[in-house]
Amino acid sequence: MNRPYAQNGYVSAASDVQVNKVLRNTYMLLALTLAFSAITAGIAMAINLPYGAGLIMSLVALALIWFVLPRTANSAAGLGVVFAFTGLIGAGLGPMLNHYLALSNGPGLVLQALGGTAVIFFALSGYALTTRKDFSFLRGFVMTGIIVMILAMLVLMGASLFGYYVSTLHLAFSAGVILLMSALILFQTSAIIHGGETNYLLATTSLYLSVVNIFTSLLHILGVSND
Repeated sequence: MNRPYAQNGYVSAASDVQVNKVLRNTYMLLALTLAFSAITAGIAMAINLPYGAGLIMSLVALALIWFVLPRTANSAAGLGVVFAFTGLIGAGLGPMLNHYLALSNGPGLVLQALGGTAVIFFALSGYALTTRKDFSFLRGFVMTGIIVMILAMLVLMGASLFGYYVSTLHLAFSAGVILLMSALILFQTSAIIHGGETNYLLATTSLYLSVVNIFTSLLHILGVSND
């Protein structure tokens, strides 16, 4: 009579072990990739990497996770793709960081953005981990939001090329990105907890993008507010 219960217990225990393994690997790799990005960003800043080169690196990085990582996520090569992606993103941030650090209060702005990013990430991750709520309902919002974010970014970039820059619109865009990336953190963490995401390479890239986008958006908001 107790055998089915025991079997269910074993299945549950095995599931918990797998979830904990994915969580552990994801957060460990996330920490390593953020550190690696900081190194490549520092190198880019030291050599005064031009904006054009930084943009190309960022586009190559996005191509890696769109076209290469999905094909290598279940192999050892996928780890190299993740580090290549995060290294390129870090280097691509170099010119932007040099721009903000050149301001009179630049170092303070960067530290505030870093601190704000850390607070948002740990608060949302901690909430999802402790409550273990299922945030799968955010899938539609996240997917739609990413499409809208890309389209809005292209429109703002096009307007800037023609000499139109409306700070209010850029601030609204940055605030929207923070909201969207916050939802992505909740969704991705929940997916790991509930077994919807078992590949820690894919989970890491998702959380990494959330962290980087929150940081750059906060930095932009702080920069405009202090201008």
